[in-house]
Amino acid sequence: MSFTVTKVDIWSCKIEDKPGGLAKVLEALGNAGADVDCVIARRDPGQSGSGDVFITPVKGTSVRKAAQSVSLSAAKNIGTLKIEGDDAPGLGGRLATAIANAGINLRGVSAAVIGRKFVAYFGFDSPADATKAARAVKSVATSKRPSKPKR
Repeated sequence: MSFTVTKVDIWSCKIEDKPGGLAKVLEALGNAGADVDCVIARRDPGQSGSGDVFITPVKGTSVRKAAQSVSLSAAKNIGTLKIEGDDAPGLGGRLATAIANAGINLRGVSAAVIGRKFVAYFGFDSPADATKAARAVKSVATSKRPSKPKR
């Protein structure tokens, strides 16, 4: 089993929960030449009419200026790992178990499989947690059998 683990910066902001709320952000980035890998947008259940968007990467001076013009900013309180590689049955569970066994709580996960490859974004409460989780999930690539979570 082969995969890579990369720490990534996430940019986020509040968006209006109405037609065009997300489009405004994505158009600004696209017009500045952004080439994003991942966009996660969702309603904020605690605030009517509002949503949240999370985007990575936001690179380059003009893209960063465009991001700031639509209220996007680098999320300082989120640590995120991008994990990608060859898919295998049960891999998501093994990754989550390795993180749990390291005593780290997940803030959120988004993942997809295309053909025989997967990409997943694991979010944590801090960059330090992401660093610790990176060490834990790298052990999954070399392990032969799933480990059981600690209780």
